[in-house]
Amino acid sequence: MNLVMRGIQPSNINTRCADSLDEDWPVQKIGSEIGQPLYVDAVVSNPPYSQQWDPRDRENDARFKDYGVAPKSKADYAFLLHELHHLKPDGILTIVLPHGVLFRGGEEEQIRTNLVEKNNIDAIIGLPANIFFGTGIPTLIMVLKQHRDQDDVLIIDASKGFVKDGKQNRLRACDIKKIADTVRNRKDITGFSKKVSRKEIRSNGYNLNIPRYVDSSEVAEHFDIYATMFGGIPNTEIDALQKYWDAFPSLRSDLFKPHAEKPYADLKVEDVKTAIEQNTDVKWFTMQFSEAFHGFADHLHRVLIDNVKHVHELQAQDEIATDIFRRLAAIPLVDKYAAYQALADRWPAIITDIETIQEEGIDTVRMVETAYKIVKKNDEDVEVPDGLKGRILPFELVQQVKFQTDLDAITALQSRVEAIGSEVEEVRDSFTEEELEAYCDSEKENAPDKKKITADAKPKADVEDETKAKLKKIVALWNEQTKTTKQIKADRLALEEKTIQAIEHLTDEEIAGFLHQKWIVPVCEGINGSLTAVLSALESSALALSRKYAVSYQQIDDEITAANAEFAKLVSQLTGDEFAIKGLEALIHNEK
Repeated sequence: MNLVMRGIQPSNINTRCADSLDEDWPVQKIGSEIGQPLYVDAVVSNPPYSQQWDPRDRENDARFKDYGVAPKSKADYAFLLHELHHLKPDGILTIVLPHGVLFRGGEEEQIRTNLVEKNNIDAIIGLPANIFFGTGIPTLIMVLKQHRDQDDVLIIDASKGFVKDGKQNRLRACDIKKIADTVRNRKDITGFSKKVSRKEIRSNGYNLNIPRYVDSSEVAEHFDIYATMFGGIPNTEIDALQKYWDAFPSLRSDLFKPHAEKPYADLKVEDVKTAIEQNTDVKWFTMQFSEAFHGFADHLHRVLIDNVKHVHELQAQDEIATDIFRRLAAIPLVDKYAAYQALADRWPAIITDIETIQEEGIDTVRMVETAYKIVKKNDEDVEVPDGLKGRILPFELVQQVKFQTDLDAITALQSRVEAIGSEVEEVRDSFTEEELEAYCDSEKENAPDKKKITADAKPKADVEDETKAKLKKIVALWNEQTKTTKQIKADRLALEEKTIQAIEHLTDEEIAGFLHQKWIVPVCEGINGSLTAVLSALESSALALSRKYAVSYQQIDDEITAANAEFAKLVSQLTGDEFAIKGLEALIHNEK
């Protein structure tokens, strides 16, 4: 099904239910080599982890004889070698495996050694735990080739790049792209990837465990003893933020005041956020970022809207991503993959709209259709009508652009309904017990009840005029609330009708404008968010340093001493029982 969804013709898909380890498969079905192994350009596989298999009499099997036979209890390398055997000389193999294949001994160590020495392993990518349904264990992707130009192994620790998605962890588009770019470019990235020579692997006894080569662990926080005792921020910890000082040379002196004769400093501003924003270098940096993306929105408009009938999903996404990376090439600090994620987050919705327009025409944007929602009926999910919606354009977007005044009027009425509720509560809270007893049917009632008070309510004869006024005020408020609620409903219906008419009669120019608002603006705002994230991270780091040593041990000790002295002074002024005074004096002595 996965292949069919990606355009592979069913006639070109050959499947079989069998044990391919027991009987080699796939094989040629036609030609002079019928029955011989079928060699392929690429293999993508996720075999069962550490499955038992029958390795007896496999020493001479063409798939295993040059590498070794996997142990009976773990068929991981059996699957790998089977797939490697079917790979063309210029093909590529990717296989998902448990981490144990990297360091287990015995037969697996022999196979691993041969794979390294025969230069088959191209890359090892450590993945986050719990990204596959059915198992929570961390896994890896091993990339192999029959023939390679390099003789090193690229090792990547991608275990930290994911988001929580319910009970599972999920790789984001930016995580996947970072992995793919790193493999494609074979880049060394501190804490993420490293090209490891065969010599280094040999020196480690062919142990390929990822932490041996890539340290992705977070730096443990340490505390400066002097700063803990006497206060101040160690210069060494300020130096740890050097990437920011390189980008903003004047900012360090704007934020921190160094001590005269000690390698420590103090935060010299109260409002760190404002100080950062007003710094000359930060302003210049922000301007550089803006200039880098000058014309980006117009470029997207031309690519996605002006050319909507000819957009190709993968090609367009790659071109836009390349453009984002190009614009950020000279901008330090900003994570280009975070900027790319701003595009990736919105791309599925954009491409769905584009495919609809390509298949059904631009008039689709002018269509209004029935919306549906899922409800439970007899313990089954049932789709039922839920009003109307734009085929492409959300009603809310059209209303915000064309009918903001109507929206504001409805919002004002809604605010009035909420205010009426608060006013009723105020009057209700003002009733005395006697007043409650006078108009309620039961003494157990503790507040006015709308069901018991109407415009014709007649409280008992002993109720005074003030109480009658309160009751009338509540009734008047309820009447206003009912009237306002009806008005909101009528106004919403009228606004919906205006919105439908507006969508159905959009000009081509208006369509382009609305598609720009729906597709382009959110992407640009998301990319701008990557700049905001840089400045927020700097602010958080500066504040963390100031708070870390804000209260020194000496300050605490001085405050305790002062409190004890004040306490002793107060006790010295006491008179009374002789033994009580002696007890207090002993307490003071022990405190000291």
